Amino acid sequence: MSSVTFEAQRAALADVVAIPVTPFAADGSVERDTHRALLRRLLDGGITTLTPNGNTGEFYALTPEERRLVTELTVEEAGDRAAVLVGVGHDLPTATGSARHARDLGAGMVMVHQPVHPYVSAAGWVDYHRAIAEAVPELGVVPYVRDARLTGARLAELADHCPNVIGVKYAVPDAARFAAFARDAGLDRFVWVAGLAEPYAPSYFSAGATGFTSGLVNVAPAVPRNMLDALRSGDYPAAMRVWERIRRFEELRAAHGSADNVTVVKEALAALGLCRRDVRPPSRPLPEERRAEVAAIAAGWPV
Repeated sequence: MSSVTFEAQRAALADVVAIPVTPFAADGSVERDTHRALLRRLLDGGITTLTPNGNTGEFYALTPEERRLVTELTVEEAGDRAAVLVGVGHDLPTATGSARHARDLGAGMVMVHQPVHPYVSAAGWVDYHRAIAEAVPELGVVPYVRDARLTGARLAELADHCPNVIGVKYAVPDAARFAAFARDAGLDRFVWVAGLAEPYAPSYFSAGATGFTSGLVNVAPAVPRNMLDALRSGDYPAAMRVWERIRRFEELRAAHGSADNVTVVKEALAALGLCRRDVRPPSRPLPEERRAEVAAIAAGWPV
């Protein structure tokens, strides 16, 4: 295991980590052809890291069969054009089964969603991720950290057991906490992905992140890449000009506890004629009176 370096996977995380939507047909099923078309649009737009079954893909609203389908479609479309980071989670047998499915399809990494349980101990968090990582030692493993109580020392403990834990999607909305967590865990030991997308990318990059997630990328693939280019060159004023361009869109997504996080993205895609606006409960489509603002924003970006 120690001979595996995961260099390609690490490089893929230090980039725009796209979280594709899952488009639905009129009958509520996953619309396969539209899904493929949206993935090709991302690839043609220069995106080289795709995360099927992420939160923007409505992971928790998909059935097990649909999650497998989304993974299969993404791996097929990505081919050798992009790295695939498959979202896995739920109970341990489900998560490990999904990870093995991703491995068998040829994906190179899995992202482990935060454990959904009312009682999560720090040691239990390590046990959960260790079981998944040990099930797929050939894959790079990326914990999705959303719990501010988790310490960097616990992540280091996990990686001591599992050297295939190579990166972290950090999604606690606190740049100072991120800076401390990353240093406690080992700043150079992991690839740090700003898991709250473009609004947090500049501040998290200043503290050591080298990649960021994006749902906005579904709408305008070039815009996140513009921010990444600026951040990589250390041009924070340029990065913040992109930040200001996307600010209102991301504020709409984040409002009311991110109630419309996916809804706003799908509304923008619907305005561009790229997919239906349908989302599944507990999300809801935007009310008619709020759709025009999203359409106007989307129309102002390069497509």
